[in-house]
Amino acid sequence: MNISWTYLLIASLSEALWLYAVKAMNVQALKEMGWQGLFSDPLHATALLPFIGYAVFGAGNVIFLSMSMRTIPASTAYAVWMAVALVASKLIDTFWFRQPANGIQLLWFAFIIIGVVGLKRAS
Repeated sequence: MNISWTYLLIASLSEALWLYAVKAMNVQALKEMGWQGLFSDPLHATALLPFIGYAVFGAGNVIFLSMSMRTIPASTAYAVWMAVALVASKLIDTFWFRQPANGIQLLWFAFIIIGVVGLKRAS
């Protein structure tokens, strides 16, 4: 596999993880933490973790996506990036957050995967 496709996969997974960092962010808990809580009790700073994930996964997403688009056409890279991020987020929802998945959803996600494989083979 070309290194650009590996970069695209990393970018897609970073996008999916970025999505859950956004979901976990709690601005009110961060405001209540205050700077004293950050330095006096590091475990009290857990409200900061989603914000760190937001920055790290967001930066990784942009960096690896741009690196992959050096050799992969932008339209193909964008389609694959979004499709893999969608499938990864559905897998995280289903297996980590125990959200239900029905047969029709799985059928449409299978079409997405078929499309990604087709784009990979066509390039």
